[in-house]
Parts: sequence; structure tokens; C-alpha cells
Amino acid sequence: MEQHRETLQRIVSNLANKNGEIHNFIDMLNHTIKNIQVNSSNAISELDEEFDGLYSILDEMKGSMANTIQQEEARKIQALQDQLSQCSNALESSEELLELAAQSLDIKDPVEFFKAARQIKDRVTMASAFRISLKPTVSDSMTHLMVDFALERRILQAVNFLPVPKAPEIDLAACLVADNCVTVSWRMPEDDSRIDHFVLEYRKTNFDGLPRVKDEQRWELIDYIKATEYTLSGLKFDTKYMNLRVQACNKAVAGEYSDPVTLETKAFVFSLDSTSSHLNLKVEDTYVEWDPTGGKGQEKVKGKENKSRSGAPSPKRTSVNTRSSARGSRDRFTGESYTVLGDTAVESGQHYWEVRAQKDCKSYSVGVTYRNLGKFDQLGKTNSSWCIHINNWLQTTISAKHNNKAKTLDIPVPDRIGVYCDFDGGHLAFYNANSKELLYIFRTKFTQPLLPGFMIWCGGLTVSTGLQVPSAVKMLQKSENGLSGSTSSLNNIA
Repeated sequence: MEQHRETLQRIVSNLANKNGEIHNFIDMLNHTIKNIQVNSSNAISELDEEFDGLYSILDEMKGSMANTIQQEEARKIQALQDQLSQCSNALESSEELLELAAQSLDIKDPVEFFKAARQIKDRVTMASAFRISLKPTVSDSMTHLMVDFALERRILQAVNFLPVPKAPEIDLAACLVADNCVTVSWRMPEDDSRIDHFVLEYRKTNFDGLPRVKDEQRWELIDYIKATEYTLSGLKFDTKYMNLRVQACNKAVAGEYSDPVTLETKAFVFSLDSTSSHLNLKVEDTYVEWDPTGGKGQEKVKGKENKSRSGAPSPKRTSVNTRSSARGSRDRFTGESYTVLGDTAVESGQHYWEVRAQKDCKSYSVGVTYRNLGKFDQLGKTNSSWCIHINNWLQTTISAKHNNKAKTLDIPVPDRIGVYCDFDGGHLAFYNANSKELLYIFRTKFTQPLLPGFMIWCGGLTVSTGLQVPSAVKMLQKSENGLSGSTSSLNNIA
């Protein structure tokens, strides 16, 4: 009995759910019918507006062309009236002369007759009746102002609803990935004057080839592009590839998307390894800040100056024992090695990242190191680390350091420093990240994986990763390679 009751309850529940689904479907159908009616009415209204606009243009053209015919009519009639007036005057003068000649024929005195005949002859010679043209100056034809609408009629008869635009074709050879930007170029398979704009969609991916359905990010959309090229700027290349596709739109409808293309956007992405930093450093992802309390003091807001920092002790007076239990038992770096490393190693290829220091930062270093950097070692003071060091303590200086040797650089300290590492080529170059001016270049042969390294005292550093090697840096590297030995290397300093 109980089993049958449960079965019946399940049946009732299923029926109720199915009835609910049918009710929802009926509501959806009714809503769709209403939308069709509304959209159909809107389409008819837009059609009326289009045809009214066409009628208005035709009426305007008709009035303009009719005015042209009337002007031509007035010009011709005026010309003929002027000619008619000239003919009337000539005829009147000729009739007077004819009457005078007839009277002269009755003169009997030879002298008087000769005199009268001579006068008539002179007047006939000068008579206007013999000088005017007896041909109309203008014709009565108006056929040159006739209109043939045969072509336009065929065009109007061919008027139909807007066709769906064809899919654009992305020109892969014209696409460019450089300077943290992606430029996409495309073309239409055939001319279409009705195209109003284009829509570009892109998404980042770690998969080469065609886009995948699963485990993919959603498409990002750029709408109302008027040209057949678009540049995506301000990107962070934290994936290996980017999928792109384009669709063309006319006033009414969008066409199919182009075949998607995949551009390689691989870049070096890393974070600061907070688990192995010095205890006097506060690390968050890509930001590191000097903390004189060793984690015991009040937490500071990321990226902002601590008001008590002006009273920060010198590194030499900072006790190694000021460790907070909340910071753990880290001892990767200690003493005066206020160092934090990146969590990802460079093992091959060409890579680029940038560093920005706070304005009140007293001392910091930016460079790379092998994994064997000792807990008391500082960047640039071992034969396995290379760096640029900036000192703002008493006076501002910038120097290149390696193997405990330093070379002071007579250049201003930039706001941002760009680091370019060509592992296979054995180049480590530092740049003014704003102007792309070369600050210094190390030339060596890297024999082990390199970790980005940073030292900081009294201040903070922000690291920007996921950056493409700037084209200006590539050009400078080519010129540097062509001038072997023109830039000194600390490896060669005795």
C-alpha cells in the first residue's frame, strides 16, 4: 500500500511539474506572439518611414527638375520675343522705305529723281531688314529635358529586404602582436555598400588552433567598428593565445562570424614568492613593501605610504629577531638581504617585465639570479646575480652590479624600469620603460634557470608582468648585437 502511495505521489509530482512546464511554455508562446506583433508593427512603421523618405526625395527631385524646365522655357521664349521685336522693327522700316521708293517713281525732273533714287539706294543699303537672320535663335524642342526612369524603375523594382552580410575574412598576415597590443585586420569577400559596422570578439586561451567549447573564457565584444582594422590595447598577456572573430552588420541584421583565428600572445607571467621573502618585506602578488616591524606592526594599505615610515631604522640596525609568528618561520633571506624572488623561472626564450618604485623609496635593486642565492646574499654581490641598483638615501645614484662589482651610470633614474632577458642569447638589459632608452646591458652565458629578483628598503615596488617584448626594445637589441663590444659588461671588469 505504502509503495503504491509513493509511486502515485511521484506520478502526481511529475504531472504537476509537467503541467508547470506546459504553463510556462504557453506563457512563452503568448509572449512570443505579442513580440511578433509588436516587431511586425515596428517593421511596417520603419518601412513606411523608408518609403516616405523615398517619396520625399522624388518629390524634391521632381520640383527641382520641373523648375529647370520652366527656366529653359522662359529663356527660349525671351530669346524668340527679342528676335520677334527686331523683325517687327525691320519690317516697319522696310515698309516706309518701300512707300518712299514708290513715290519717287512719279518724279518727272531728272535731277530730283536722281537725287531721290540715290537717297533710297543708300537707305536700302543700311536697312535692317537685310541684316537680320530669318532663322529662330532657339528651337522649340524640349526633349533634352526629358527623363528616362527605366534604370531607376528596375532598381526600385529590385528593392527588397536587407540581405544578411557575408562573413568577413581575417587577414592573418596583416595581424600584429606587439607592444602589449593586438591589431586585427580583415576584409569582406566581396564589396557590400550596405555594411554599417563590424563587431570584433576575442578571448584569451591556452589552446592553439580553433576555439574550444568547454573550459574557455567568454568572448569579449568590441562593437560599432567602422574600419576593417582594430587594435586591442592595454592587454595583459597572461595566456599563450588569443582567439579572434569578426562579423559584419548592416542596418538590420548581423551576418555570420568569420572563421576564428588564433594569435600567439605568450608572455612571461610571474608573481612574487611571498613564502620565501625576507621577514621585513610585505608581499602581495606583484607588490612588495618594506615593513620595518617584520610583520608585527599595523598592516599598511597596499601601494600607499606608511606615515611612520620616515622613522624606519637603517637596515644595519634592523634586528633579524623581529619575526612575527603570523609570518611563519621563513628563513630564505635574512640579515640585510631584503630580497624577494619571482615564483617562475626563466629557462629559455626572450622575456620582458617592468618595475615601478614608490617616489620615497630609499634603496632598491631589480635583476635576476640563479636559485642558489644565499640567505645573506644581496643581488649583484654574487657571481650568480645581476641587477640595477638605485640608491636614494643621501643622493640619487644608479649603478649596475654583478659579482660584487658595481658601475655607476651617469643617467637619470626612470619612473619605471624595463627588464629584458634573452636567456639563450645571454643578454640581460635594463631600459627606461617610458622612453625605451637602454640603461645597461649584461652579456654572459646563463647556465642555470633565472629567477627575477628584487631588493627593497624603505618603500615599495610594483611589478608588471605578462608583457610582450616592446618593438622598440627588439630594435635596440638588434642594433646592440650589431655593435658587439660597444656596450661594456661587468663580466669583463677586472
